[in-house]
Amino acid sequence: MDSKEALVVFEGAKIRRLWHDEQWFFSVVDIIQVLTDSSSPRQYWGVLKSRETQLLTICLQLKLPSSDGKYYNTDCVNTENAFRLIQSIPSKKAEPFKRWLAKVGYERVQEIENPELAQERMKQLYEQKGYSQEWTEKRVRGIAIRQELTEES
Repeated sequence: MDSKEALVVFEGAKIRRLWHDEQWFFSVVDIIQVLTDSSSPRQYWGVLKSRETQLLTICLQLKLPSSDGKYYNTDCVNTENAFRLIQSIPSKKAEPFKRWLAKVGYERVQEIENPELAQERMKQLYEQKGYSQEWTEKRVRGIAIRQELTEES
């Protein structure tokens, strides 16, 4: 597998993904397997999409490798739609994701009201990734300067 086709490991389970149209797409069945511990995630997906037909509109069929090494058309969702899928799954394992999504949504609303919060969040993320405070400050200044220059053009 190359960098445009990879597995994501979540809680010990593998979720197949593929880079397509400049974004990641994830296997719906793999997501369902992780969140439900279903012995038959394909059947679970069949029931879920027949019950909530709008889920069909968020999927693309992409060729992903199977356990037999062959590639098959597989229902896939991009990151945004993976979150929509997770919200549709009634599972205890999905609850932490749902709470996290609610928290992130609330934080973004606060950032819209106060843009300085977004800048502070960006600084914290860079520092969590291991960048020094000095590097982070230079990065923030560089972004601000670039925005000023592009606004003048």
